[in-house]
Amino acid sequence: MMNVVYEDNHIIIVNKQSGEIVQGDKTGDRPLSDIVKDYIKEKYQKPGAVFLGVVHRLDRPVSGLVIFARTSKALTRLNKMFAEGEIHKTYWAIVGSEKLRVKSEKFATATQEWHTLEHWLVRNEKQNKSYAYPTEKPNAKKAILKYRALSHSDNYTLLEVHLLTGRHHQIRCQLAAMGCPIKGDLKYGAPRSNPDGSISLMARRVEFIHPVSKEPIVVEAPVPNDALWQALTQDFSQQGQ
Repeated sequence: MMNVVYEDNHIIIVNKQSGEIVQGDKTGDRPLSDIVKDYIKEKYQKPGAVFLGVVHRLDRPVSGLVIFARTSKALTRLNKMFAEGEIHKTYWAIVGSEKLRVKSEKFATATQEWHTLEHWLVRNEKQNKSYAYPTEKPNAKKAILKYRALSHSDNYTLLEVHLLTGRHHQIRCQLAAMGCPIKGDLKYGAPRSNPDGSISLMARRVEFIHPVSKEPIVVEAPVPNDALWQALTQDFSQQGQ
C-alpha cells in the first residue's frame, strides 16, 4: 500500500518501501513513479496521461521519502533546487557499534557530536558500486557527509546523516569505508543480509521551500516497522534528543 505523506497541486511526497524502484529499469519491475501516476489519475479523475516528474531517486533496498513533481513548473524548479543544495535531506542508518566504540572512549556520552567524512569516490558501473579513497584518483568525485550518533544498543548504533554532496551510493560507501557498513548491506561489507532484503538506511526527513508557494515544507517518514528500528528510536526518544 503506497504511503503518501504530503501532496498539493505541484508536488507529492511518498514514503518508499525498501525493495521498490523509483524509476523503471532493466528488471522490468513496476516502478513507484507508475504507482504514483495511477494514484493521481484515480484520486483526481484525470483523463489521459498523468504528468509526473522524477526529481531524485533512492536505492532499491533503501526506504524513505521520495519527492515527485506534479507540474512541469515544479519539476524545473525542484531540479534547480536539488542542484544548488536547497533541498535538505536527513538520513537515518543503523550500523554496528564496535568500530564507533573504538573511535571514542566516551562512546556512551558522544551522542549528538557531529563528525565529518571526506572521501574521493570512484563509481564502477558494471558492479553498480562505488569505492572510497582518502585522496583524489582519476575519475573520482569528492564526497562529504556529516554524521552523529542518536542512540545505541550493545551491537548497533543509530546514526543521523546529512549529505553535503550527492554521489552514487555515497552514504553506503562512506560509512563502509569508516568500518561501519550499514546493517544488511552485503554489497558494502555487512556480515549478513536483512531477512526482507532491505538495508537499514532510510531517508527520514526533507526540508525545503516550496518551489511555487514559497512556503516552508518539512516532512518526516515513519520509522520502519521493525524490532531493531523501533528499539533504537524508542531509546532515542527516551533520551530526549
